Amino acid sequence: MADYRVPREDMQFVLQDVFKVEQDWAQFAELSELDMDTAVAIIDEGAKLAETLIAPNARAADEEGVTFENGNVTTPKGYKENFKQLAEGGWVGVTANPEFGGMGLPKSISAQYEEMLCAADISFSLYSGLTAGAIMTIDQHADDSLKATYLEKMISGQWTGSMCLTEPHAGTDLGIIRSKAEPNEDGSFAITGTKIFITGGEHDLVDNIVHLVLAKLPDAPAGSKGISLFLVPKFLVQQDGSLGERNGVHCGSIEHKMGIHASATCVLNFDGAKGWLVGEPHRGLPAMFTMMNYERLGVGIQGLGAAARSYQNALDYAQDRLQGRGAKATREMQKEADPLIVHGDVRRMLLTMKAFVEGGRGFSTYVGQQLDIAKYAQEPQQKARAEALVQLLTPVAKAFLTDTGFEVTVIGQQVFGGHGFIREWGQEQLVRDARIAQIYEGTNGIQALDLLGRKIAGSRGELLQPLLQDIQDLLDQPLAGLEAEFKQLAEATELLRTITGEVLNRVGDDENIINSVAVEYLYLVGYVAFAYIWLRMAVVADPLVAERPYLASKVKTAKFYMARILPRIHGLAGAIRDGSESLYRHEVGEF
Repeated sequence: MADYRVPREDMQFVLQDVFKVEQDWAQFAELSELDMDTAVAIIDEGAKLAETLIAPNARAADEEGVTFENGNVTTPKGYKENFKQLAEGGWVGVTANPEFGGMGLPKSISAQYEEMLCAADISFSLYSGLTAGAIMTIDQHADDSLKATYLEKMISGQWTGSMCLTEPHAGTDLGIIRSKAEPNEDGSFAITGTKIFITGGEHDLVDNIVHLVLAKLPDAPAGSKGISLFLVPKFLVQQDGSLGERNGVHCGSIEHKMGIHASATCVLNFDGAKGWLVGEPHRGLPAMFTMMNYERLGVGIQGLGAAARSYQNALDYAQDRLQGRGAKATREMQKEADPLIVHGDVRRMLLTMKAFVEGGRGFSTYVGQQLDIAKYAQEPQQKARAEALVQLLTPVAKAFLTDTGFEVTVIGQQVFGGHGFIREWGQEQLVRDARIAQIYEGTNGIQALDLLGRKIAGSRGELLQPLLQDIQDLLDQPLAGLEAEFKQLAEATELLRTITGEVLNRVGDDENIINSVAVEYLYLVGYVAFAYIWLRMAVVADPLVAERPYLASKVKTAKFYMARILPRIHGLAGAIRDGSESLYRHEVGEF
Protein backbone atom coordinates (compact mmCIF):
# COMPACT_ATOMS: atom_id res chain seq x y z
CA MET A 1 0.00 0.00 0.00
CA ALA A 2 1.28 3.49 -0.85
CA ASP A 3 2.39 5.84 1.89
CA TYR A 4 -0.38 7.87 3.50
CA ARG A 5 -0.10 11.67 3.49
CA VAL A 6 -2.35 13.68 5.79
CA PRO A 7 -4.04 16.51 3.78
CA ARG A 8 -2.89 19.18 6.23
CA GLU A 9 -3.51 22.14 3.91
CA ASP A 10 -7.07 21.10 3.16
CA MET A 11 -7.88 20.49 6.82
CA GLN A 12 -6.58 23.94 7.72
CA PHE A 13 -8.49 25.52 4.83
CA VAL A 14 -11.75 23.95 5.98
CA LEU A 15 -11.27 24.93 9.62
CA GLN A 16 -9.79 28.39 9.18
CA ASP A 17 -11.20 29.77 5.96
CA VAL A 18 -14.48 27.98 5.33
CA PHE A 19 -15.96 27.56 8.81
CA LYS A 20 -13.89 30.20 10.64
CA VAL A 21 -13.95 28.07 13.78
CA GLU A 22 -11.56 30.42 15.58
CA GLN A 23 -14.41 32.92 15.83
CA ASP A 24 -16.49 30.31 17.65
CA TRP A 25 -13.66 29.45 20.02
CA ALA A 26 -13.19 33.09 20.96
CA GLN A 27 -16.77 33.37 22.25
CA PHE A 28 -16.75 30.12 24.26
CA ALA A 29 -15.09 30.37 27.67
CA GLU A 30 -13.78 26.79 27.61
CA LEU A 31 -12.14 27.29 24.20
CA SER A 32 -11.13 30.96 24.35
CA GLU A 33 -7.42 30.18 24.70
CA LEU A 34 -7.40 27.98 21.62
CA ASP A 35 -6.21 29.58 18.37
CA MET A 36 -5.53 28.41 14.84
CA ASP A 37 -1.76 28.16 15.34
CA THR A 38 -2.37 25.71 18.16
CA ALA A 39 -4.91 23.80 16.08
CA VAL A 40 -2.43 23.50 13.19
CA ALA A 41 0.27 22.29 15.57
CA ILE A 42 -2.11 19.65 16.94
CA ILE A 43 -3.00 18.49 13.42
CA ASP A 44 0.70 18.31 12.53
CA GLU A 45 1.49 16.18 15.58
CA GLY A 46 -1.43 13.88 14.89
CA ALA A 47 -0.33 13.63 11.26
CA LYS A 48 3.15 12.45 12.28
CA LEU A 49 1.63 9.63 14.30
CA ALA A 50 -0.73 8.63 11.50
CA GLU A 51 1.88 8.79 8.74
CA THR A 52 4.94 7.31 10.44
CA LEU A 53 3.62 5.06 13.20
CA ILE A 54 0.15 3.74 12.39
CA ALA A 55 -0.23 3.65 8.59
CA PRO A 56 2.99 1.69 7.88
CA ASN A 57 1.75 -1.15 10.12
CA ALA A 58 -1.80 -1.39 8.75
CA ARG A 59 -1.28 -4.02 6.08
CA ALA A 60 0.81 -6.33 8.27
CA ALA A 61 -1.72 -5.97 11.09
CA ASP A 62 -4.56 -6.88 8.72
CA GLU A 63 -2.72 -9.98 7.54
CA GLU A 64 -1.89 -11.12 11.08
CA GLY A 65 -5.24 -10.20 12.62
CA VAL A 66 -6.18 -10.80 16.24
CA THR A 67 -5.84 -14.22 17.85
CA PHE A 68 -7.96 -15.86 20.55
CA GLU A 69 -6.75 -18.51 22.98
CA ASN A 70 -8.07 -19.56 26.39
CA GLY A 71 -10.28 -16.50 26.67
CA ASN A 72 -7.47 -14.08 25.84
CA VAL A 73 -7.16 -11.89 22.74
CA THR A 74 -3.77 -10.90 21.31
CA THR A 75 -3.57 -7.95 18.93
CA PRO A 76 -1.16 -7.86 15.97
CA LYS A 77 2.51 -7.08 16.30
CA GLY A 78 3.13 -3.37 16.84
CA TYR A 79 -0.36 -2.54 18.11
CA LYS A 80 0.50 -2.56 21.81
CA GLU A 81 3.57 -0.38 21.36
CA ASN A 82 1.74 2.00 19.01
CA PHE A 83 -1.22 2.32 21.36
CA LYS A 84 1.14 3.15 24.20
CA GLN A 85 2.68 5.98 22.16
CA LEU A 86 -0.77 7.20 21.19
CA ALA A 87 -1.84 7.24 24.83
CA GLU A 88 1.33 8.92 26.06
CA GLY A 89 0.70 11.73 23.59
CA GLY A 90 -2.73 12.35 25.11
CA TRP A 91 -4.59 11.31 21.95
CA VAL A 92 -7.13 9.03 23.66
CA GLY A 93 -8.49 12.04 25.55
CA VAL A 94 -8.49 14.54 22.69
CA THR A 95 -11.98 15.86 23.45
CA ALA A 96 -12.18 14.68 27.06
CA ASN A 97 -12.76 16.82 30.14
CA PRO A 98 -9.53 18.61 31.22
CA GLU A 99 -10.60 18.12 34.85
CA PHE A 100 -9.63 14.46 34.45
CA GLY A 101 -6.61 15.01 32.19
CA GLY A 102 -8.20 15.39 28.77
CA MET A 103 -7.19 17.90 26.09
CA GLY A 104 -10.72 19.32 25.94
CA LEU A 105 -10.43 20.03 22.21
CA PRO A 106 -13.51 20.86 20.11
CA LYS A 107 -15.04 18.27 17.81
CA SER A 108 -14.18 20.38 14.76
CA ILE A 109 -10.49 19.63 15.44
CA SER A 110 -10.94 16.04 16.57
CA ALA A 111 -12.84 15.32 13.35
CA GLN A 112 -9.61 16.00 11.43
CA TYR A 113 -7.62 13.78 13.77
CA GLU A 114 -10.19 10.98 13.55
CA GLU A 115 -10.08 11.12 9.75
CA MET A 116 -6.31 10.76 9.63
CA LEU A 117 -6.37 7.92 12.17
CA CYS A 118 -9.05 6.06 10.18
CA ALA A 119 -7.21 6.64 6.91
CA ALA A 120 -4.08 5.24 8.51
CA ASP A 121 -5.76 2.11 9.92
CA ILE A 122 -9.45 1.76 10.78
CA SER A 123 -8.85 -1.31 12.97
CA PHE A 124 -6.34 0.50 15.16
CA SER A 125 -8.53 3.60 15.41
CA LEU A 126 -11.40 1.63 16.95
CA TYR A 127 -9.63 0.91 20.24
CA SER A 128 -9.23 4.60 21.10
CA GLY A 129 -12.43 5.68 19.32
CA LEU A 130 -14.75 3.50 21.42
CA THR A 131 -12.85 4.55 24.54
CA ALA A 132 -13.44 8.22 23.76
CA GLY A 133 -17.18 7.59 23.48
CA ALA A 134 -17.24 5.66 26.76
CA ILE A 135 -15.33 8.49 28.46
CA MET A 136 -17.92 11.00 27.31
CA THR A 137 -20.83 8.90 28.54
CA ILE A 138 -19.29 8.34 31.98
CA ASP A 139 -18.41 12.04 32.28
CA GLN A 140 -21.93 13.17 31.43
CA HIS A 141 -24.02 10.55 33.24
CA ALA A 142 -22.07 8.71 35.96
CA ASP A 143 -21.87 9.81 39.60
CA ASP A 144 -18.78 11.49 41.04
CA SER A 145 -17.46 8.28 42.53
CA LEU A 146 -17.41 6.45 39.20
CA LYS A 147 -15.88 9.45 37.48
CA ALA A 148 -13.10 9.66 40.06
CA THR A 149 -12.39 5.94 39.80
CA TYR A 150 -12.37 5.50 36.03
CA LEU A 151 -12.03 8.67 33.98
CA GLU A 152 -8.42 9.61 34.57
CA LYS A 153 -7.15 6.10 33.74
CA MET A 154 -9.31 5.92 30.62
CA ILE A 155 -8.39 9.39 29.40
CA SER A 156 -4.70 8.64 29.88
CA GLY A 157 -5.08 5.48 27.81
CA GLN A 158 -4.12 3.18 30.69
CA TRP A 159 -7.56 1.58 30.42
CA THR A 160 -9.91 1.36 27.42
CA GLY A 161 -13.68 1.23 27.05
CA SER A 162 -16.29 -0.75 25.14
CA MET A 163 -19.97 -0.40 24.33
CA CYS A 164 -22.09 -3.53 24.96
CA LEU A 165 -25.52 -3.33 23.34
CA THR A 166 -26.16 -6.13 20.85
CA GLU A 167 -27.29 -9.61 21.89
CA PRO A 168 -27.63 -12.75 19.74
CA HIS A 169 -31.39 -12.20 19.32
CA ALA A 170 -31.46 -8.38 19.59
CA GLY A 171 -29.63 -6.04 17.27
CA THR A 172 -31.45 -2.84 16.41
CA ASP A 173 -34.43 -3.78 18.60
CA LEU A 174 -32.77 -3.18 21.96
CA GLY A 175 -36.11 -3.24 23.75
CA ILE A 176 -36.01 -7.06 23.71
CA ILE A 177 -32.57 -7.51 25.30
CA ARG A 178 -32.39 -10.22 27.99
CA SER A 179 -29.32 -9.18 29.99
CA LYS A 180 -30.28 -8.83 33.65
CA ALA A 181 -29.06 -6.65 36.49
CA GLU A 182 -29.79 -7.90 40.00
CA PRO A 183 -29.15 -5.52 42.94
CA ASN A 184 -26.35 -6.43 45.37
CA GLU A 185 -26.34 -5.45 49.02
CA ASP A 186 -23.38 -3.07 48.53
CA GLY A 187 -25.22 -0.92 45.98
CA SER A 188 -23.68 -2.59 42.95
CA PHE A 189 -25.50 -4.94 40.55
CA ALA A 190 -24.88 -8.46 39.31
CA ILE A 191 -24.94 -8.40 35.51
CA THR A 192 -25.80 -11.59 33.64
CA GLY A 193 -26.18 -12.05 29.89
CA THR A 194 -24.38 -12.39 26.58
CA LYS A 195 -23.36 -9.56 24.27
CA ILE A 196 -22.08 -10.01 20.72
CA PHE A 197 -20.18 -7.89 18.17
CA ILE A 198 -18.37 -6.03 20.97
CA THR A 199 -15.55 -3.98 19.47
CA GLY A 200 -12.50 -3.99 21.73
CA GLY A 201 -14.31 -6.21 24.23
CA GLU A 202 -11.10 -8.10 25.02
CA HIS A 203 -7.47 -7.39 24.04
CA ASP A 204 -3.93 -7.07 25.35
CA LEU A 205 -3.33 -3.34 24.78
CA VAL A 206 -4.07 -2.27 28.38
CA ASP A 207 -4.55 -3.75 31.84
CA ASN A 208 -8.27 -3.05 32.22
CA ILE A 209 -11.32 -2.64 29.97
CA VAL A 210 -14.35 -0.68 31.14
CA HIS A 211 -17.54 -2.03 29.60
CA LEU A 212 -20.70 0.05 29.33
CA VAL A 213 -23.49 -2.51 29.35
CA LEU A 214 -27.21 -2.26 28.67
CA ALA A 215 -29.29 -4.52 30.92
CA LYS A 216 -32.68 -4.64 32.63
CA LEU A 217 -33.47 -4.33 36.31
CA PRO A 218 -36.01 -6.74 37.88
CA ASP A 219 -38.74 -4.07 37.93
CA ALA A 220 -38.01 -2.80 34.42
CA PRO A 221 -40.92 -1.73 32.21
CA ALA A 222 -41.26 -3.56 28.92
CA GLY A 223 -39.44 -2.36 25.83
CA SER A 224 -36.73 0.24 25.43
CA LYS A 225 -38.05 2.28 28.37
CA GLY A 226 -36.90 -0.51 30.69
CA ILE A 227 -33.20 -0.43 29.76
CA SER A 228 -30.57 0.71 32.26
CA LEU A 229 -26.86 1.37 31.73
CA PHE A 230 -24.11 -0.17 33.85
CA LEU A 231 -20.36 0.22 34.12
CA VAL A 232 -18.72 -3.21 34.33
CA PRO A 233 -14.89 -3.35 34.55
CA LYS A 234 -12.87 -6.37 33.41
CA PHE A 235 -10.95 -6.12 36.69
CA LEU A 236 -12.47 -4.69 39.84
CA VAL A 237 -10.81 -1.52 41.11
CA GLN A 238 -9.70 -1.30 44.72
CA GLN A 239 -10.04 1.78 46.92
CA ASP A 240 -6.45 2.88 46.23
CA GLY A 241 -7.07 2.73 42.47
CA SER A 242 -5.11 -0.46 41.89
CA LEU A 243 -6.60 -3.47 40.14
CA GLY A 244 -8.13 -6.26 42.17
CA GLU A 245 -9.71 -9.56 41.21
CA ARG A 246 -11.05 -10.47 37.80
CA ASN A 247 -14.71 -9.61 37.34
CA GLY A 248 -17.29 -12.08 36.02
CA VAL A 249 -16.99 -11.03 32.38
CA HIS A 250 -15.11 -13.17 29.88
CA CYS A 251 -14.62 -13.36 26.12
CA GLY A 252 -16.27 -16.49 24.73
CA SER A 253 -14.98 -16.09 21.18
CA ILE A 254 -14.01 -13.58 18.52
CA GLU A 255 -15.66 -13.04 15.17
CA HIS A 256 -13.92 -13.93 11.91
CA LYS A 257 -14.81 -11.03 9.68
CA MET A 258 -14.68 -9.72 6.13
CA GLY A 259 -12.56 -6.76 7.22
CA ILE A 260 -11.09 -4.86 10.19
CA HIS A 261 -9.17 -8.05 10.99
CA ALA A 262 -6.95 -6.32 13.57
CA SER A 263 -9.94 -5.11 15.58
CA ALA A 264 -11.11 -7.55 18.24
CA THR A 265 -14.84 -8.15 17.77
CA CYS A 266 -15.89 -10.25 20.74
CA VAL A 267 -18.65 -12.32 22.26
CA LEU A 268 -18.75 -11.33 25.95
CA ASN A 269 -20.35 -13.45 28.64
CA PHE A 270 -21.40 -11.69 31.84
CA ASP A 271 -21.83 -14.20 34.68
CA GLY A 272 -22.96 -12.23 37.70
CA ALA A 273 -20.35 -9.60 36.89
CA LYS A 274 -20.29 -6.70 39.30
CA GLY A 275 -21.46 -3.44 37.74
CA TRP A 276 -22.55 0.03 38.77
CA LEU A 277 -25.53 1.99 37.53
CA VAL A 278 -24.72 4.90 35.24
CA GLY A 279 -27.39 7.58 35.36
CA GLU A 280 -30.98 6.87 36.33
CA PRO A 281 -32.71 3.46 36.37
CA HIS A 282 -34.52 2.64 33.11
CA ARG A 283 -32.82 5.64 31.42
CA GLY A 284 -29.91 3.72 29.95
CA LEU A 285 -30.73 4.22 26.30
CA PRO A 286 -30.75 8.05 26.43
CA ALA A 287 -27.44 7.90 28.34
CA MET A 288 -25.94 5.51 25.80
CA PHE A 289 -27.07 7.80 22.99
CA THR A 290 -24.60 10.37 24.33
CA MET A 291 -21.94 7.96 23.18
CA MET A 292 -23.77 6.76 20.10
CA ASN A 293 -24.43 10.21 18.62
CA TYR A 294 -20.75 11.12 18.75
CA GLU A 295 -19.84 7.62 17.58
CA ARG A 296 -22.18 7.95 14.60
CA LEU A 297 -20.23 10.94 13.31
CA GLY A 298 -17.10 8.97 14.16
CA VAL A 299 -18.28 6.01 12.10
CA GLY A 300 -19.10 8.37 9.24
CA ILE A 301 -15.51 9.61 9.49
CA GLN A 302 -14.34 5.99 9.20
CA GLY A 303 -15.94 5.91 5.78
CA LEU A 304 -14.35 9.25 4.95
CA GLY A 305 -10.92 8.10 6.12
CA ALA A 306 -11.00 4.94 3.99
CA ALA A 307 -12.17 7.02 1.03
CA ALA A 308 -9.38 9.56 1.51
CA ARG A 309 -6.75 6.81 1.53
CA SER A 310 -8.29 5.15 -1.51
CA TYR A 311 -8.28 8.44 -3.42
CA GLN A 312 -4.63 9.13 -2.62
CA ASN A 313 -3.63 5.64 -3.74
CA ALA A 314 -5.68 5.79 -6.95
CA LEU A 315 -4.42 9.26 -7.86
CA ASP A 316 -0.79 8.21 -7.45
CA TYR A 317 -1.38 5.08 -9.51
CA ALA A 318 -3.25 6.93 -12.27
CA GLN A 319 -0.38 9.40 -12.62
CA ASP A 320 2.29 6.68 -12.80
CA ARG A 321 0.66 3.83 -14.68
CA LEU A 322 1.16 4.03 -18.45
CA GLN A 323 -1.68 2.48 -20.41
CA GLY A 324 -3.11 3.24 -23.84
CA ARG A 325 -3.28 6.53 -25.70
CA GLY A 326 -5.32 9.55 -24.74
CA ALA A 327 -6.80 12.15 -27.03
CA LYS A 328 -4.40 14.11 -29.25
CA ALA A 329 -4.20 16.98 -26.77
CA THR A 330 -3.00 14.70 -23.97
CA ARG A 331 -0.68 12.31 -25.81
CA GLU A 332 2.95 12.03 -24.75
CA MET A 333 4.46 10.59 -27.92
CA GLN A 334 7.96 10.30 -26.42
CA LYS A 335 6.60 7.56 -24.13
CA GLU A 336 5.30 4.14 -25.12
CA ALA A 337 1.88 4.98 -23.63
CA ASP A 338 0.09 7.72 -21.71
CA PRO A 339 -0.64 7.75 -17.97
CA LEU A 340 -4.08 6.59 -16.93
CA ILE A 341 -5.04 10.05 -15.75
CA VAL A 342 -5.42 11.38 -19.30
CA HIS A 343 -8.36 9.07 -20.01
CA GLY A 344 -11.82 10.51 -19.60
CA ASP A 345 -13.32 7.64 -17.62
CA VAL A 346 -10.38 7.57 -15.21
CA ARG A 347 -10.80 11.31 -14.70
CA ARG A 348 -14.50 10.73 -14.02
CA MET A 349 -13.62 8.23 -11.35
CA LEU A 350 -10.91 10.35 -9.75
CA LEU A 351 -13.04 13.49 -9.69
CA THR A 352 -15.97 11.57 -8.19
CA MET A 353 -13.61 10.36 -5.47
CA LYS A 354 -12.20 13.84 -4.89
CA ALA A 355 -15.69 15.36 -4.74
CA PHE A 356 -16.86 12.90 -2.09
CA VAL A 357 -13.65 13.00 -0.04
CA GLU A 358 -13.19 16.77 0.12
CA GLY A 359 -16.93 17.36 0.32
CA GLY A 360 -17.09 14.80 3.12
CA ARG A 361 -14.26 16.55 4.98
CA GLY A 362 -16.15 19.82 4.76
CA PHE A 363 -19.41 18.18 5.83
CA SER A 364 -17.90 16.36 8.83
CA THR A 365 -16.31 19.63 9.96
CA TYR A 366 -19.66 21.40 9.59
CA VAL A 367 -21.35 18.79 11.78
CA GLY A 368 -18.45 18.93 14.24
CA GLN A 369 -18.83 22.70 14.45
CA GLN A 370 -22.51 22.31 15.31
CA LEU A 371 -21.63 19.79 18.04
CA ASP A 372 -19.20 22.34 19.49
CA ILE A 373 -21.75 25.15 19.44
CA ALA A 374 -24.36 22.87 21.05
CA LYS A 375 -21.87 21.94 23.77
CA TYR A 376 -20.24 25.29 24.56
CA ALA A 377 -22.65 28.07 23.56
CA GLN A 378 -24.33 30.04 26.35
CA GLU A 379 -26.83 31.96 24.22
CA PRO A 380 -30.02 29.83 24.24
CA GLN A 381 -31.07 30.49 20.63
CA GLN A 382 -27.61 29.74 19.26
CA LYS A 383 -27.43 26.55 21.31
CA ALA A 384 -30.91 25.38 20.31
CA ARG A 385 -30.23 25.98 16.63
CA ALA A 386 -27.01 23.96 16.75
CA GLU A 387 -28.76 21.16 18.62
CA ALA A 388 -31.43 21.03 15.92
CA LEU A 389 -28.78 20.77 13.20
CA VAL A 390 -26.99 18.01 15.12
CA GLN A 391 -30.23 16.05 15.43
CA LEU A 392 -30.91 16.41 11.72
CA LEU A 393 -27.40 15.76 10.43
CA THR A 394 -26.17 12.96 12.71
CA PRO A 395 -27.92 10.16 10.76
CA VAL A 396 -26.87 11.79 7.48
CA ALA A 397 -23.25 11.98 8.64
CA LYS A 398 -23.23 8.32 9.62
CA ALA A 399 -25.05 6.92 6.59
CA PHE A 400 -24.10 9.23 3.73
CA LEU A 401 -20.41 9.42 4.65
CA THR A 402 -20.15 5.63 4.93
CA ASP A 403 -22.14 4.88 1.77
CA THR A 404 -20.18 7.37 -0.31
CA GLY A 405 -16.99 6.29 1.47
CA PHE A 406 -17.55 2.70 0.39
CA GLU A 407 -18.39 3.90 -3.13
CA VAL A 408 -15.07 5.73 -3.23
CA THR A 409 -13.04 2.74 -2.02
CA VAL A 410 -14.61 0.60 -4.73
CA ILE A 411 -13.96 3.27 -7.38
CA GLY A 412 -10.35 3.42 -6.21
CA GLN A 413 -10.09 -0.33 -6.65
CA GLN A 414 -11.50 0.08 -10.16
CA VAL A 415 -8.84 2.66 -11.08
CA PHE A 416 -6.21 0.02 -10.30
CA GLY A 417 -7.92 -2.53 -12.51
CA GLY A 418 -6.65 -6.06 -11.78
CA HIS A 419 -4.06 -4.67 -9.38
CA GLY A 420 -6.89 -3.35 -7.22
CA PHE A 421 -8.14 -6.89 -6.61
CA ILE A 422 -4.89 -8.29 -5.24
CA ARG A 423 -3.29 -7.76 -1.84
CA GLU A 424 -0.14 -5.98 -2.96
CA TRP A 425 -1.62 -2.52 -3.52
CA GLY A 426 -3.88 -2.34 -0.47
CA GLN A 427 -7.05 -1.28 -2.24
CA GLU A 428 -8.92 -4.48 -1.44
CA GLN A 429 -8.20 -3.99 2.28
CA LEU A 430 -9.78 -0.53 2.17
CA VAL A 431 -12.90 -1.99 0.52
CA ARG A 432 -13.15 -4.71 3.18
CA ASP A 433 -12.47 -2.37 6.10
CA ALA A 434 -14.89 0.32 4.92
CA ARG A 435 -17.79 -2.07 4.45
CA ILE A 436 -18.62 -2.55 8.14
CA ALA A 437 -19.17 1.18 8.68
CA GLN A 438 -22.42 0.95 6.73
CA ILE A 439 -23.65 -1.75 9.11
CA TYR A 440 -22.61 -1.11 12.69
CA GLU A 441 -23.64 1.73 15.01
CA GLY A 442 -27.11 1.38 13.51
CA THR A 443 -27.37 0.21 9.90
CA ASN A 444 -27.72 2.92 7.29
CA GLY A 445 -31.32 1.91 6.72
CA ILE A 446 -31.99 2.56 10.40
CA GLN A 447 -30.26 5.94 10.12
CA ALA A 448 -32.58 6.79 7.23
CA LEU A 449 -35.64 5.82 9.29
CA ASP A 450 -34.35 7.97 12.13
CA LEU A 451 -33.93 10.93 9.77
CA LEU A 452 -37.26 10.73 7.97
CA GLY A 453 -39.42 9.16 10.66
CA ARG A 454 -38.21 10.62 13.93
CA LYS A 455 -36.57 13.85 12.80
CA ILE A 456 -38.51 15.06 9.74
CA ALA A 457 -41.98 13.56 10.23
CA GLY A 458 -41.65 13.81 14.01
CA SER A 459 -41.04 17.56 13.79
CA ARG A 460 -43.37 18.11 10.80
CA GLY A 461 -40.33 19.33 8.88
CA GLU A 462 -39.19 21.93 11.44
CA LEU A 463 -35.80 20.27 12.03
CA LEU A 464 -34.97 20.78 8.36
CA GLN A 465 -35.35 24.54 8.59
CA PRO A 466 -31.90 25.47 10.04
CA LEU A 467 -30.16 23.64 7.18
CA LEU A 468 -32.40 25.30 4.61
CA GLN A 469 -31.65 28.67 6.20
CA ASP A 470 -27.89 28.07 6.04
CA ILE A 471 -28.26 27.21 2.36
CA GLN A 472 -30.35 30.33 1.74
CA ASP A 473 -27.74 32.50 3.47
CA LEU A 474 -25.19 31.19 0.97
CA LEU A 475 -27.54 31.64 -1.99
CA ASP A 476 -27.91 35.29 -1.02
CA GLN A 477 -24.20 35.77 -1.82
CA PRO A 478 -23.87 34.68 -5.49
CA LEU A 479 -20.34 34.47 -6.88
CA ALA A 480 -19.40 35.60 -10.38
CA GLY A 481 -18.44 32.59 -12.45
CA LEU A 482 -20.65 30.25 -10.43
CA GLU A 483 -24.05 31.60 -11.42
CA ALA A 484 -25.10 28.29 -13.00
CA GLU A 485 -24.02 26.33 -9.92
CA PHE A 486 -25.87 28.67 -7.57
CA LYS A 487 -28.98 28.20 -9.68
CA GLN A 488 -28.55 24.43 -9.43
CA LEU A 489 -28.26 24.61 -5.63
CA ALA A 490 -31.38 26.80 -5.44
CA GLU A 491 -33.32 24.32 -7.59
CA ALA A 492 -32.02 21.32 -5.61
CA THR A 493 -33.01 22.99 -2.35
CA GLU A 494 -36.47 23.72 -3.67
CA LEU A 495 -36.78 20.08 -4.75
CA LEU A 496 -35.82 18.96 -1.24
CA ARG A 497 -38.40 21.32 0.27
CA THR A 498 -41.09 20.12 -2.15
CA ILE A 499 -40.36 16.41 -1.68
CA THR A 500 -40.37 16.84 2.09
CA GLY A 501 -43.81 18.43 1.94
CA GLU A 502 -45.13 15.71 -0.35
CA VAL A 503 -43.92 12.93 1.94
CA LEU A 504 -45.34 14.61 5.04
CA ASN A 505 -48.69 15.05 3.30
CA ARG A 506 -48.84 11.31 2.52
CA VAL A 507 -47.90 10.03 5.98
CA GLY A 508 -51.51 9.89 7.19
CA ASP A 509 -52.73 8.00 4.12
CA ASP A 510 -49.86 5.52 3.67
CA GLU A 511 -48.57 3.77 6.79
CA ASN A 512 -45.62 2.33 4.83
CA ILE A 513 -44.41 5.57 3.24
CA ILE A 514 -41.65 6.37 5.77
CA ASN A 515 -40.14 2.89 5.70
CA SER A 516 -40.37 2.72 1.91
CA VAL A 517 -38.62 5.95 0.94
CA ALA A 518 -36.37 6.74 3.92
CA VAL A 519 -33.09 5.71 2.31
CA GLU A 520 -33.74 7.69 -0.87
CA TYR A 521 -34.75 10.68 1.25
CA LEU A 522 -31.53 10.51 3.28
CA TYR A 523 -29.52 10.45 0.05
CA LEU A 524 -31.48 13.45 -1.21
CA VAL A 525 -30.56 15.39 1.93
CA GLY A 526 -26.97 14.21 1.67
CA TYR A 527 -26.45 15.27 -1.94
CA VAL A 528 -28.03 18.68 -1.32
CA ALA A 529 -25.97 19.17 1.85
CA PHE A 530 -22.77 18.31 -0.05
CA ALA A 531 -23.77 20.77 -2.80
CA TYR A 532 -24.09 23.46 -0.13
CA ILE A 533 -20.69 22.54 1.32
CA TRP A 534 -19.04 22.53 -2.09
CA LEU A 535 -20.36 25.94 -3.09
CA ARG A 536 -19.50 27.31 0.35
CA MET A 537 -15.92 26.09 -0.15
CA ALA A 538 -15.80 27.46 -3.69
CA VAL A 539 -16.97 30.91 -2.59
CA VAL A 540 -14.14 31.04 -0.05
CA ALA A 541 -11.51 29.49 -2.31
CA ASP A 542 -12.05 31.66 -5.40
CA PRO A 543 -10.57 34.93 -4.07
CA LEU A 544 -7.66 33.04 -2.47
CA VAL A 545 -6.47 31.31 -5.64
CA ALA A 546 -3.87 33.98 -6.42
CA GLU A 547 -2.03 33.43 -3.14
CA ARG A 548 -2.83 29.70 -2.86
CA PRO A 549 -2.94 28.32 -6.43
CA TYR A 550 -3.94 24.82 -5.29
CA LEU A 551 -7.38 26.21 -4.38
CA ALA A 552 -8.22 26.60 -8.06
CA SER A 553 -8.98 22.89 -7.91
CA LYS A 554 -11.65 23.57 -5.28
CA VAL A 555 -13.66 25.74 -7.63
CA LYS A 556 -13.26 23.26 -10.49
CA THR A 557 -14.31 20.34 -8.31
CA ALA A 558 -17.36 22.27 -7.10
CA LYS A 559 -18.38 22.67 -10.74
CA PHE A 560 -17.82 18.95 -11.34
CA TYR A 561 -19.93 18.00 -8.32
CA MET A 562 -22.81 20.20 -9.43
CA ALA A 563 -22.64 18.97 -13.03
CA ARG A 564 -22.03 15.25 -12.57
CA ILE A 565 -23.09 14.17 -9.06
CA LEU A 566 -25.85 16.46 -7.82
CA PRO A 567 -28.17 15.44 -10.72
CA ARG A 568 -28.55 12.06 -8.99
CA ILE A 569 -31.23 13.75 -6.87
CA HIS A 570 -33.72 13.68 -9.74
CA GLY A 571 -33.74 9.87 -9.82
CA LEU A 572 -34.13 9.85 -6.04
CA ALA A 573 -37.07 12.23 -6.27
CA GLY A 574 -38.81 9.89 -8.71
CA ALA A 575 -38.30 6.92 -6.40
CA ILE A 576 -39.60 8.89 -3.38
CA ARG A 577 -42.68 9.98 -5.27
CA ASP A 578 -43.47 6.32 -6.05
CA GLY A 579 -43.90 5.91 -2.30
CA SER A 580 -44.61 2.38 -1.09
CA GLU A 581 -46.68 1.33 -4.06
CA SER A 582 -44.12 -0.70 -6.02
CA LEU A 583 -42.72 -2.28 -2.84
CA TYR A 584 -46.03 -3.66 -1.59
CA ARG A 585 -47.52 -5.14 -4.76
CA HIS A 586 -45.95 -8.50 -3.92
CA GLU A 587 -47.36 -10.93 -1.41
CA VAL A 588 -44.68 -12.45 0.84
CA GLY A 589 -44.80 -15.74 -1.03
CA GLU A 590 -44.21 -14.03 -4.39
CA PHE A 591 -40.64 -12.95 -3.69
